[in-house]
Amino acid sequence: VQLQASGGGLVQAGGSLRLSCAASERTFSSYAMGWFRQAPGKEREFVAAIRWSSGMTNYADSVKGRFTISRDSAKNTVYLQMNSLKPEDTAVYYCAVDYAPVFGVPRTQSAYDSWGQGTLVTVSS
Repeated sequence: VQLQASGGGLVQAGGSLRLSCAASERTFSSYAMGWFRQAPGKEREFVAAIRWSSGMTNYADSVKGRFTISRDSAKNTVYLQMNSLKPEDTAVYYCAVDYAPVFGVPRTQSAYDSWGQGTLVTVSS
């Protein structure tokens, strides 16, 4: 599966953006899809993930209550709605797919099998 992330841009603090991640082929109900981010000079970190079949979600504490992950099966697309953005949310955001999640909604990078190219989100203060 090839993933294409889009929707990044420049936004002021307090603003909103919606990221999209389109899969090149039909996503199977057993998949999990996640969003990660990497800020300048920092390691890539988990943001949010969703189990495709059940819609079960998992969020990093830093985004809980502000970000929402969702999926559209008809479009083979996962979304990340980001509200109340902060300067510390500035990063390159990556989407990824886990073909065979073992348990729950995975948060670790090593669980994911295929990655998109990333989209840059810049939040100005």
